[in-house]
Amino acid sequence: MALFDFNSASKMGSSPLVILRFILICVTLHCNNARMNPRPNIVLILTDDLDVSIGGMMPLVKTKKLIGDAGITFTNTFVASPLCCPSRASILTGKYPHNHHVVNNTLEGNCSSTAWQKTQEPETFPAFLQKHGTYQTFFAGKYLNEYGNKKAGGVEHVPLGWDHWFALERNSKYYNYTLSVNGRAQRHGQIYSEDYLTDVLANISIDFLESKSNRRPFFMMVSTPAPHSPWTAAPQYESRFPNVKAPRDPNFNMHGKDKHWLIRQAKTPMTNSSVEFLDDAYRKRWRTLLSVDDLVEKVVGKLDVSGELSNTYIIFTSDNGYHTGQFSLPMDKRQLYEFDIRVPLLVRGPNIKPNQTSPFLIANVDLGPTILDIAGYNVNETQMDGMSFLHIMAGKGNRSTWRSDVLVEYEGEGSNISDPACPLLGPGVSECFPDCVCEDSYNNTYACVRTVSQAANLQYCEFDDNQVFVEVYNLTADPFQLSNIARSIDQEVLEKMNHRLMMLQSCSGQSCRTPGVYDSQFRFDPQLMFSSLVPHRNKRRQTLT
Repeated sequence: MALFDFNSASKMGSSPLVILRFILICVTLHCNNARMNPRPNIVLILTDDLDVSIGGMMPLVKTKKLIGDAGITFTNTFVASPLCCPSRASILTGKYPHNHHVVNNTLEGNCSSTAWQKTQEPETFPAFLQKHGTYQTFFAGKYLNEYGNKKAGGVEHVPLGWDHWFALERNSKYYNYTLSVNGRAQRHGQIYSEDYLTDVLANISIDFLESKSNRRPFFMMVSTPAPHSPWTAAPQYESRFPNVKAPRDPNFNMHGKDKHWLIRQAKTPMTNSSVEFLDDAYRKRWRTLLSVDDLVEKVVGKLDVSGELSNTYIIFTSDNGYHTGQFSLPMDKRQLYEFDIRVPLLVRGPNIKPNQTSPFLIANVDLGPTILDIAGYNVNETQMDGMSFLHIMAGKGNRSTWRSDVLVEYEGEGSNISDPACPLLGPGVSECFPDCVCEDSYNNTYACVRTVSQAANLQYCEFDDNQVFVEVYNLTADPFQLSNIARSIDQEVLEKMNHRLMMLQSCSGQSCRTPGVYDSQFRFDPQLMFSSLVPHRNKRRQTLT
């Protein structure tokens, strides 16, 4: 039906000026209506090394109130790899590491390498958003650990997908860093009011929200340095939490007697100096998070004032977990246990009822597909391994039809030479502390299937070493993973988990989105498990025991 009948207007004797005014009024009303009902805006806030298993969310009081209490908190969210660059690559591409080929935090491991830039960056979800032209896209903060490396384009390289680019050069810092501002270097010093990175990211984000176009929806990704080392708190928070200590859970300062050799080599009990050091680090991590809490408050407040909050999805999560003293490992990530692979996931937005918790199994490869789904794109037209959980947030999920298994992959790293301070360990280890407890090694290379369903809460892991060492945990009976039941579990269950792991390790795209199907004729071949990883791994890992 026509908005205006020119013949009727002529018969009524209306002048051309009246007609023009009428048309302008109609167009204005239509535009205002379009502004009121665009595609939803999307904000992704990504923290660095924020655990959920050992109390990492406790200092984030405002974040829990403004996002979690206002929406949904997922209680079973896992990363595809417990290390920054592989995990972030999985978030951006929606792919498991065996498909995006980023295996560690180095250029050699494909972290922000030229190969990544050519083959994977065009397949990221921001690239899809930008390609279709509907969304204006904004990034601020840590991208990938080797971003800005001069061997891979330096800070002049602006990845596909980003209209507004404010990316940190290299790894997390709080002062004395360089940002790439749309491909131009901007150097920062150590003056708190001008340079403290978490606050700088908050201010840049607010500036974008004030200057962006109101005619198009936006996607904004803010990637904070906190709570990653060096754990530099803002001055006003430096003395907070004076009595807080790392939680003394049952696996704290406990010898992992039935675990992979790397865990067994940790000294138990830890020295008093090691415990004091990790307690201090734990407090410092919490202090850095208070500025993240402020950032969340500022962003949510700005969206509220502008009237955009009700039409904006806000997602809060982390790239991996962390440990401080569990199984006598001083502090790091990289391990297969819950404290390193489980992360927070809080979401608020349109059609999400407040104060919800969800037990659905989510992986960080699902973030990209979900964001594309929110934006109206068909995930099946991509090569992403993950699944959209948009319908779950809207209360339409069905656990009987949702996947029950996700994959976790990690490739260990080690040094080719022995550490002079720890000669007895020999070559092949890395991330060693002064008391010669090492957090990584060449043969700390593993793949796990993490199963969460109404019937099971299990983890099955295989190591790529000369033993093909296996770890299995029943998380219902043993939430702190104290007992490896690989030798006592029913053989049929073990074979079934073998099969699920092999299926996920060889999956791509659509085949990653369905649970494994048990085949009684299947026989596990460990030689096939890690065949898709890059070939640079040093064979010395096979001889470590």
